[in-house]
Amino acid sequence: MNKTIEYIKSKIEKTPDVGLILGSGLGDFADNIENKIVIKYEELEDFPVSTVKGHSGELIFGNIGDLEVVAMKGRIHFYEGIGIEKVVYPTKVLCDLGIKILIVTNAAGGVNESFNPGDLMLITDHINFAGVNPLIGPNDDSIGPRFLDQSYAYDRELRNITKVAAKKLNIDLQEGTYMWFSGPTYETPAEVKFARIVGADAVGMSTVPEVIVANHRGVRVLGISCITNMAAGILDEPLDHKDVIEVSNRVKDKFKTLITEILKEI
Repeated sequence: MNKTIEYIKSKIEKTPDVGLILGSGLGDFADNIENKIVIKYEELEDFPVSTVKGHSGELIFGNIGDLEVVAMKGRIHFYEGIGIEKVVYPTKVLCDLGIKILIVTNAAGGVNESFNPGDLMLITDHINFAGVNPLIGPNDDSIGPRFLDQSYAYDRELRNITKVAAKKLNIDLQEGTYMWFSGPTYETPAEVKFARIVGADAVGMSTVPEVIVANHRGVRVLGISCITNMAAGILDEPLDHKDVIEVSNRVKDKFKTLITEILKEI
């Protein structure tokens, strides 16, 4: 990882304060970044490259107003078969570059039946149902504790800032718990029913491992889901990744506006 960090530092002029992981169909937010420096994942030693449509694979450094940021335009998923260590490698890189805040976004299926496709959901908590944890293995106490407290995995102050920003912009912001399934299959109707029973409001195939690693490194986390579809069995309709991208594209302007307003208030 040291070589990756050294290479990145040789290309950028300022250390980013905030990292953003942009989920499926949400990569256009990177257009808002000024004075861009773009580093493709392929340039970085050991840095995994996403195989999923809608994840272009670029680190974009620059500023939004006075705030220095880095955006991951495209993320790596556990279901791509490269192992959990590779999945969280990019998050470790962002944290070790010196970010203080990580904003994670994703496309998710709505489990809460009061939600609608196109809603944005502020993540208040998560359920790890993928059967894997990125902290399994030897622990480096200089990085974080062996037994990590997850009582406030999603920073309360950042959540409050987000709610104020949404209200200012007249954006109807949902709140809820995100449940991580491994994928790549969409959840069955029975699994969605189970998710609802145990307290999930949305389901998806990412985010949780990145949040755990950022928490372990002492980085504050904000999470926002774009509800791109209702999860299986709710509307009695088949699910298709094309719909995920289409809905993400439809709400991208609302998403951009909200994230920009949040960054102004951080």
